[in-house]
Amino acid sequence: MACRRDSLVLPLLLLLSITIPLVSARGSPTSTPASPITTPNPVPTLVQQICKTTKYYDLCISSLRADPSSPTADTKGLALIMVRVAVANATATSSFLSSSAVSTSTGDPAMVKLLRDCADKYSLAGSSLQDSALDLGAESYDTAYMHILAARDYPNVCHNAFKRATRPAYPPELAQGRTGLSASAMSRSALWTSSHRSSDVEML
Repeated sequence: MACRRDSLVLPLLLLLSITIPLVSARGSPTSTPASPITTPNPVPTLVQQICKTTKYYDLCISSLRADPSSPTADTKGLALIMVRVAVANATATSSFLSSSAVSTSTGDPAMVKLLRDCADKYSLAGSSLQDSALDLGAESYDTAYMHILAARDYPNVCHNAFKRATRPAYPPELAQGRTGLSASAMSRSALWTSSHRSSDVEML
């Protein structure tokens, strides 16, 4: 049972590296607030343990608490919540890029193509995340990891396409969405350690 819990560590880590930055890209600051948020009910221990591995503790807490099932969710349940948040944000980002392409359709053709290509990439990211939800439900954690890894890489393809282009500049909304990915190695260590040390983490 412990090995089943531990097999969720890498998918959960990647979800942390994707979900929280994507939420911050929709208007929240990229830095962690100095003081914790005040909530009417205590935050479940498992949620606290997971969110402490991120640079966005308050944002992580608020994102998970927004789902009514989070207080009683186990590790897999929280991973599925994160998938839903990530899918919603990938979809919103794809829509934002598609709208931007339409609004500039009479302008630079290269910019329009770039925006449409990036919209497709974020749409593919959302599809990969939806596939990962099916994998998590079937406890196919290795396959879930691969789908989440693909979802993380699609935005990088978009970023690299902007880097190769002479213009336009990389949209700040997307730049914020990539913030925090460089901290994934540190989060991996913290989450792996907590999954082995804590007796409070629920077994699957």
